[in-house]
Amino acid sequence: MVQLKIYKVNISKSILTFIFVFFFFISNGQILPVRLTTEMAENPLAVVENQPKLSWLLVSKESNASQVAYLILVASSEEKLNNDDGDIWNSGRVNTDKNLHIVYNGKPLKSETKYFWKVKVWNQSGKVSKWSKTAIFRTASLESDLNPIWIGAITKADSHLPEGRNYHTATFNREKKMSFINASDSLARRSIMLRKPFEIEKAVKEAVVYISGLGHYELTINGKKVGNSQFAPLWTDYDKTVNYNVYELNAKEFQKGDNVIGVLLGNGMYNTLAERYTKFFVSFGPSTLFFKMKIKYNDGSEEIIKSDRTWKYSKSPITYNSIFGGEDYNANLEQKDWNRKGFKDRDWKKVVIQEAPKGVLRPQTASPVTIQKQYEVQTVKELKPNFYVFDMGQNLSGFPTIKVKGKRGQSIRVWVAEGLNEEGTIAQGRSGKPYYYDYTLKGDGVEEWTPKFSFYGYQYVQIENINYKEDKNKEFPTLVDLKSNFIYNSAGEAGNFACSNEIFNKTHELINNSIKSNFQSVFTDCPQREKLGWLEEIQLNGPGLMFNYNLQNFLPATMQNISDSQRDNGLIPTIVPEYVIFGGDFTDSPEWGVTGVILPWMYYEYYGDASLLEKYFPVMKNYVDYLGTKATNHIVSHGLGDWYDYGTHPAGYSKNSPIALSATSHYYYGAYLVAKASKLLGKTEDFEKYDTLASEIKTAFNKEFFNEETKQYGTNSQFSNAVPIFMDIVEPQYKEAVMQNLLADIKEKGDRLTTGDVGNRYLFQTLARNGENETMYRMHNHYDAPGYGFQIKFGLTTLTEQWDPRKGNSWNHFMLGQIEEWFYQSLAGIMSDPEKPGFKHFFIQPEVVGDMTFAKADYQSVYGKIASSWEKKDGKFILTVQIPVNTTATIKLPVAKNSEIKIDNKKVRVGFDEKAQKPVLELGSGIYTIECQL
Repeated sequence: MVQLKIYKVNISKSILTFIFVFFFFISNGQILPVRLTTEMAENPLAVVENQPKLSWLLVSKESNASQVAYLILVASSEEKLNNDDGDIWNSGRVNTDKNLHIVYNGKPLKSETKYFWKVKVWNQSGKVSKWSKTAIFRTASLESDLNPIWIGAITKADSHLPEGRNYHTATFNREKKMSFINASDSLARRSIMLRKPFEIEKAVKEAVVYISGLGHYELTINGKKVGNSQFAPLWTDYDKTVNYNVYELNAKEFQKGDNVIGVLLGNGMYNTLAERYTKFFVSFGPSTLFFKMKIKYNDGSEEIIKSDRTWKYSKSPITYNSIFGGEDYNANLEQKDWNRKGFKDRDWKKVVIQEAPKGVLRPQTASPVTIQKQYEVQTVKELKPNFYVFDMGQNLSGFPTIKVKGKRGQSIRVWVAEGLNEEGTIAQGRSGKPYYYDYTLKGDGVEEWTPKFSFYGYQYVQIENINYKEDKNKEFPTLVDLKSNFIYNSAGEAGNFACSNEIFNKTHELINNSIKSNFQSVFTDCPQREKLGWLEEIQLNGPGLMFNYNLQNFLPATMQNISDSQRDNGLIPTIVPEYVIFGGDFTDSPEWGVTGVILPWMYYEYYGDASLLEKYFPVMKNYVDYLGTKATNHIVSHGLGDWYDYGTHPAGYSKNSPIALSATSHYYYGAYLVAKASKLLGKTEDFEKYDTLASEIKTAFNKEFFNEETKQYGTNSQFSNAVPIFMDIVEPQYKEAVMQNLLADIKEKGDRLTTGDVGNRYLFQTLARNGENETMYRMHNHYDAPGYGFQIKFGLTTLTEQWDPRKGNSWNHFMLGQIEEWFYQSLAGIMSDPEKPGFKHFFIQPEVVGDMTFAKADYQSVYGKIASSWEKKDGKFILTVQIPVNTTATIKLPVAKNSEIKIDNKKVRVGFDEKAQKPVLELGSGIYTIECQL
């Protein structure tokens, strides 16, 4: 019997708790609600909704287990909840199998207030569970409650920075660049430290901090860092939205008597600099801080400490910080214990009250970026005396940590890069130069330093004029240790995949290292040269992203950014937030902009949550209307098309396929999805309008691009024929002929693709969804270009911008990573049911292709863990599946109709799917081993 294996993954404390509770209670034969969430987050500290949605997972040792009713209690205190007193809401018994997105329906919630809740459920046998563990949520502040006062070292008016962020300042204009440099006062660009002493004379019960430091901040209380964020708050269009963070502190963070709040500020995307490398020059203003801390004492009294004129500031030892150019630190400028009591700040200056950012203050609900992994030096080469290049073994987004010793005033310059020149030195030519870190020693033993406000994509580190490990030359400082910090969003991983094919395993690893590298405040295109949120990657890689990562709280933030960036005429730009205006097709391309329409649907399909469709329906509708203004007889002709399609031509604009075909197909797809959303949301007039529009676009598309004689679309390319099949634009009577033409082209090209960034997903899924998984296997099971194997053979650890790594600029892009969808949905066979979103019901229908002998994947759905693990052994096909409580699955087996089938060694009768030509099983929750004769 095949046993389901446990994969080695980074598991959060909440997941470990969930696993412990699961095994404890299922051993006692109970169904139990676990992992309670509010607005899809565990114990959130800033719930915005007046009627938040409550959810929970269910666990049980019984098969076919389901919920038939629930009872929720919400209380104003933990004591009341422990006494089963739901003084805020007692739902009473509600007869339903629904355990997700239960709308709170109790007393009106107060802002800045903590609530406690729990739930119990009844199973299919009428047995009631124990109460769940207590969960909490804290409501967000109203802006009137926050009453923000912004402070800093210099006002915006005195800083002489460009007036606001607009479509003229955020450009490459060289004259503006020079004026930006000449007009900038050092205080407008310099990292500063702010401090506020305060006294505690009574016993503290708890304290809550509300803070936004722009561009980025680091907060300490009595010298101890609060939270683990890097680059907080997350990036936004600061003219539209400004994120603030919320931290809950307990009594041990404070000491009786004197205490000190310390805040370090850096530039981030809020205030980019012109020196060294930068992608663009833009400023929303000088560094600025909003702070509020509400302290509750045991005696019931409260105290509020806010950012105001009583704070002081000083320049920090960080003498230069640029998100694009690097960071410099002079340890001789350190002021020891500046953020602790007893420090004399008589030389510090009083802060000024600054102009508030234009954007609306919103609590950051997406998870923070953190240091996730650390890498040691793998190999080191001394190219010439005291000139070293270190290979850290992994291309990543992040920054180094150095330990050095030497004389006061000596300095060390750290260069980082993705690749090397022929002579072995680091090469930044493709990825943006110059980028480096400078550290000036204070001469006090071994000194350790980690940058705080800049990151880059790199694998190699170059340091000149140093000793390494041993003090050979006293003229130079000695590098004692070097580490590489991998930073990415802490949302957490949702899935795992592995199989018998080594190319596919390595491909999965390459893609996910690239996704992680670009999983920052936004999904970026690359972590070095641009760091920009190009939108097409999200929707084209959407299923792979959602199978691999927990995006329940991240994608709503993405949609807020999209909404903020949408122009008055409905245009959704290609990058969001739109920090720079590239113009033309690089600002307005339908394949990119339509992400604002597709993403809410993907969110609904994977998480069973229609909130993004409800909230952003106007955004979706306005974008489709905008495309209508650009259309002539329903044909849209602008954009980038199938960007970076493969061929002998230089990469860039689509060359193999008509740009108009690509643009119009996405116009159709947008109209089709808006019609679907209209129907789901009960918007009858909108449904009729956009359903008619979609039909008219389809007719115009076929008239313009389809050749009835040849049964080919456009230029007969793979993209031209795959897109209309995928989007169901091709008329049914022609579908098979178009499909055969597509297959013929693939065969003619030696089972190689010619698609690019946009076309890959449509090609891959057209093959997968139409029974051509063997073709998919041949197309990717090789080491030639174009293909993933070529990059593996090249020795890379991340996916590159082009199929041939020797071309293009970045070695850390995930835009070509659309095969992840095939790994999970086809090879492992985990497929959602669009009729029952969120995997309430799903399919497991693995494909056995080529010479593969096993494949396995698991996915942490909103209902619980789904797993599919199959192997071919001794003439048998053995499949182990895991189906969460309160869900059902249809299993489609890749064996003959008359195959003998056993479940857990018991022979069973099965149905047969005539269309798929596969035996079919319908199963409820549980873990099953299914054995079939091949």
